[in-house]
Amino acid sequence: MKTKLACRALHEKDEQRMTRAKFFVIALVCSFGWYIVPGYLFTTLTSISWICWAFPRSVTAQQIGSGMRGLGLGAFTLDWTAVASFLFSPLISPFFAIANVFIGYVLLIYIVLPLSYWGFDAYNATRFPIFSSHLFTSVGQTYNIPAIVNDKFELDLAKYEQQGRINLSTFFAMTYGLGFATIASTLTHVALFYGREITERFRVSYKGKEDVHTRLMKRYKDIPSWWFYSMLGATLLISLALCIFLNDQVQMPWWGLVFASAMAFVFTLPISIITATTNQTPGLNIITEYAMGIIYPGRPIANVCFKVYGYMSMAQAVSFLNDFKLGHYMKIPPRSMFLVQFIGTILAGTINITVAWWQLNTITNICQEELLPPNSPWTCPGDRVFFDASVIWGLVGPKRIFGSQGNYAAMNWFFLGGAIGPVIVWLCHKAFPKRSWIPLVNLPVLLGATAMMPPATAVNYNSWILVGTIFNLFVFRYRKSWWQRYNYVLSAAMDAGVAFMAVLLYFSVGMEDKSLDWWGTQGEHCDLARCPTARGVIVKGCPVV
Repeated sequence: MKTKLACRALHEKDEQRMTRAKFFVIALVCSFGWYIVPGYLFTTLTSISWICWAFPRSVTAQQIGSGMRGLGLGAFTLDWTAVASFLFSPLISPFFAIANVFIGYVLLIYIVLPLSYWGFDAYNATRFPIFSSHLFTSVGQTYNIPAIVNDKFELDLAKYEQQGRINLSTFFAMTYGLGFATIASTLTHVALFYGREITERFRVSYKGKEDVHTRLMKRYKDIPSWWFYSMLGATLLISLALCIFLNDQVQMPWWGLVFASAMAFVFTLPISIITATTNQTPGLNIITEYAMGIIYPGRPIANVCFKVYGYMSMAQAVSFLNDFKLGHYMKIPPRSMFLVQFIGTILAGTINITVAWWQLNTITNICQEELLPPNSPWTCPGDRVFFDASVIWGLVGPKRIFGSQGNYAAMNWFFLGGAIGPVIVWLCHKAFPKRSWIPLVNLPVLLGATAMMPPATAVNYNSWILVGTIFNLFVFRYRKSWWQRYNYVLSAAMDAGVAFMAVLLYFSVGMEDKSLDWWGTQGEHCDLARCPTARGVIVKGCPVV
């Protein structure tokens, strides 16, 4: 649906006064000019958490109101990057998907999490911050990860036993449980709702009639199969060489590469279907980490490599298919699409590695939040989650976190709940076929609504849901012709304007470390949101209850 509308938006003739090109330029200039305000002059606009301003000395109020470190009640943003950075643009997501995300988000953040934290104190929740991806000791102190790692980057069991079990914030534990449910529900949901259609389309692809798009694309030379096979073979050989000849650095055995590739192959189809229908992509990160952690515990780098080959390769495959589908509708020659994807991947990978290497060797204490100055932009929330995940699943291992030797074994029941959930929805659909809203209940999206949290925060979700609802319910309903003509153009212009200004700000003031220091650039002013509420827990900068 969204691909066809995007195609129409680019192909329709401009019969109104303002062409799409002109609208794009105007929207881009506005986005470009505005981003200097939340991006540099008034950064507090990224998370307007007014409850924290009203209650500057209350830990509980700031936990409830903080958009970055709490539940984000009433928090919103005037920064497009906060709206579209994690869940992508809400302007191009169908409303039923936004509704599923909204329900899943509300259930976790405003029902389950408050009950677990203040109601039942589940897993000693009040000893830790309400919203955190950090790892803690049983007394609420930050876990000393380097102390339990030996010279080979493996777990030192004696030191681990001395420091005690790793504890997670209740929020972090719940997000992992929902991750278990999401991957299980994805398989069940696709099998029940799309199993027959997959089979029929597979048969039609061999002997069915070609649609108009396929007939028009016949004028171009198709991509030879050996291009794909050659690339697959080359990448597998290089990866196997890394596993064999650099095993001390990579840690992952050769069979790990084969296993990761097999997982990516199996899950690509069902996850592609969820992506195509909802614009939301369930991830394989948790299940790949879990599987390798069970089979090969105590080796964090091997776990990270396994996740990259299993999860990232699947995600890139889905993105590749998405681009080719758009190219198919836009009548772009397949070979040109392939070459652009290939060259772009090489360039992007090279540039990313170069920039990351430069940053690690240039920026002091990068990604070490406790050593950085307040409101530093180099806290790396996404990388922090990646690092903590390598500790949980790779270094310590799921058996000592979610197994018999850990505190969170009950989270494994989420696998069963996720697998059963779509069955219930499917049976309800069969029992009440006239209720058209029932098949719109998409549990992979609903259960995986908060999959990006952390590093995404409440203010990201609040704003994404609000903007997506406004455009889908009001603009689409009452200004449908405008929506079809300009919606995708507006989304692209907003992204482009922000990107250009971000680059300009970095090279003009970021590299010279020129920053403003006033109330509007000192964060969201919710410093107490990171504090625990249990009695007697001592955390630097927090009041002792």
